[in-house]
Amino acid sequence: MITALVFPLMLAGSYDIASAFSISKSENKNQVHFAVHVDDQCRPAGPTPVEAYWRMLERGANVTEPLLREEERVYGIASQAVEGARVTIRLRALSSRPISIATWKDGSGACRATATTAINGKTARLYDVHVVLGPLGVRHVLVVGWGDDGEVVREQISP
Repeated sequence: MITALVFPLMLAGSYDIASAFSISKSENKNQVHFAVHVDDQCRPAGPTPVEAYWRMLERGANVTEPLLREEERVYGIASQAVEGARVTIRLRALSSRPISIATWKDGSGACRATATTAINGKTARLYDVHVVLGPLGVRHVLVVGWGDDGEVVREQISP
C-alpha cells in the first residue's frame, strides 16, 4: 500500500502528513509536494487542509520553500472540499481531474494518506505527476499511479 512521507517541515500541527503525492519536473530534481494538515484523529483539519510546497532537493533532502505567487498558477490548488476523512482537490493546471486524498491513523498511531485520481480511464492511487518541459514551456504531463490490480497506470497529457 502507498503511504505518505512523514517528516517535520514548515507545517504547524504535530499530526500533519508531509506528502500525499508530488509533482516532479524534467528541468531539475526539485518537487512540489502536497501536505495535509490533520487533527489528532488524522482527519483533515479545517476547510482547506491541503497545502503545496517545494522540496528543494537540489539544495538538500530536507530543504523546503513555499510556492511563489507565479508558481501557484501552475502548481497551486484551485479548490478543496473536505468530507469526513477525505479531501477532494483540483490543481490549477489539471482542474478537470479531481484528486481525492484519504487520511487515516495506522496501527502505530501515525497519520497516513493516499491520493487517488483517474489515470487513463481507471481510478488509481496517484504516485507522481511529472511535467516534461521543452524550450517553449510544457511539452507534456505524465500522470503515474497504481490501479486496483497493483499494475502501474500511466497517462500522458498534452497541453
